[in-house]
Amino acid sequence: MKLKGYTKEDLESMSYTELAEIILNEKGSSMKIVDVFKKICKLLEMSDAEFEAKVADFFELISTDKNFIVLEKGFCDLRKKHTPKVVIEEDDEEVIEPEAVDEEETEPEEDSEEDIFYDNSSDKDDVEDSDDELSDFIVVDEEEEVNL
Repeated sequence: MKLKGYTKEDLESMSYTELAEIILNEKGSSMKIVDVFKKICKLLEMSDAEFEAKVADFFELISTDKNFIVLEKGFCDLRKKHTPKVVIEEDDEEVIEPEAVDEEETEPEEDSEEDIFYDNSSDKDDVEDSDDELSDFIVVDEEEEVNL
């Protein structure tokens, strides 16, 4: 519906984003964010002081609303009018096929499941647990005080 079809009460009950969407639909092309808000202020009969006080909030609103897209040089438009163009370039280079694999190599060995957790490390790498490591620790009750 066009803006002329709305009453002043209807316009005042709408959000800024709803009004901006209607304005951009009527225009049919992108507009400067400031110009969109000026038109909204004119529709709602807002003063210049109100425009200056709220234009930054309107810019943030348009920037964060998923229905709008901010373009270069302060322009904005409806996101649905701007679909991304996907270009797939095909190279003239030869397509490299994967090398053929012998069937014998693809068959798993019978004992392979048992070897899943096989440890390849040597026995020298193993750390021996000993009580000597804990000999420096002292157990203290909460009530006792130890002077070291």
